[in-house]
Amino acid sequence: MTYRRRDAGHLARVSSPAYDLVSPTGRERLCDADPHNIVRLILPRVGPAADGPAGTPVLPGDAGRREADLRSAEQAASTLREWQAAGVFDLDDEAALWLYELSPSDGTAPTLGWLGAVALPPSGSAAVLPHEDTYPGAVEGRRALLAATATDLEPIVLAHDPEPEVAELTGAARAAEPTLELVDTDGVRHRLWRVTDPRTLGRLTEALRRTGAVIADGHHRFAAARAHVRTPAGDHGDGAVLALVTPMGPGGLRVDPIHRVVPDLPLDRALETAASGFRVVEHAIPGTGTGAVVDAVRRWLGDGGVHGFLVTDGRRVVELTDPTDAVLAAVPPEAPPAWRGLDVVLAHHGLLDLLWGRRDDPESVLIAHSIDEALTTAAERGGVALLLRAPSPADVAAVARAGARMPRKSTLFVPKPRTGLVLRPLSD
Repeated sequence: MTYRRRDAGHLARVSSPAYDLVSPTGRERLCDADPHNIVRLILPRVGPAADGPAGTPVLPGDAGRREADLRSAEQAASTLREWQAAGVFDLDDEAALWLYELSPSDGTAPTLGWLGAVALPPSGSAAVLPHEDTYPGAVEGRRALLAATATDLEPIVLAHDPEPEVAELTGAARAAEPTLELVDTDGVRHRLWRVTDPRTLGRLTEALRRTGAVIADGHHRFAAARAHVRTPAGDHGDGAVLALVTPMGPGGLRVDPIHRVVPDLPLDRALETAASGFRVVEHAIPGTGTGAVVDAVRRWLGDGGVHGFLVTDGRRVVELTDPTDAVLAAVPPEAPPAWRGLDVVLAHHGLLDLLWGRRDDPESVLIAHSIDEALTTAAERGGVALLLRAPSPADVAAVARAGARMPRKSTLFVPKPRTGLVLRPLSD
């Protein structure tokens, strides 16, 4: 199912980033862009909440918000029905897969993948491997939305093992004119080709069946799809989830870091505690202001040969390295070596939990998808930003294949598919 209007300008106005990348302010901008922007479905605004003012946006999946999740999901379902009745969407009349090309504005090689329904593997299968932990409240929020709308509103992203026949079919499909095309606000060009030829679909399906895959993005939506299948109402379109399937390696995604913010923790107190387990070195910032801090942080994070973390309040930047034996011992020794060696694992077990005494939940440890967001949030919440380097795609695959899980929100695979370009009803 796609929007009936397919011109690039309209698609740019009605599409959105994935739900977990949209801030409350960003949601308002998207709503203002077009009355039919998809954000009204993936993050619907509901009426007065029991603990908030009228018109408060309720983000599905927040801890302790089950009732709000249900009201939010019902609002999304009502809006979707209204739009369908008004002819906002077109429903495909034949089976199709969509070739999806994402071209960043910096000239790096495009990411290519196939968008369609992917079967949910049985429990214990290694066909699709997660690599991150999930938060139960977020899973329930997404499950409630899926159940109420009976529609996959946005895809998860999988990275599959290289397969020559998939690459061959991808190249052939790109020779045609794209069906959909737009440029998003980050300058990424999105092009999609709708492919319906039965022989091509058959070859592609068989080729992908020969591969295994790792979840790159959408762990909560994947878990929600599985939870929906297990509910009594989950009897339409069962056993599948909308997914963008990209290759691991050339033509695939890259990994950016996701940072942490610890609210209500002054920098001096954070460093005093951290010094009992790490070597603490403050860095001189060449220049003044937030821009100078961001530039210094980016240079440090770009040094792939160093292990450790940065802690900052937006004015001072401090490096933590050389963990003590006590800190290293906080990492569960029974876990696979690929998992124990990750910076994000040491940060969660050795620093956040052991030294700072913070639980890993959305209230105690906040998530920031960029350095700027981390610094802004730390200043607003009277806390510190914990800045991490990204693991490599190979690290992610090794952890998944070892049967381990990274802490929640450890990886940011980019570029991201645009939400709203292709939707999947669970029944015709």
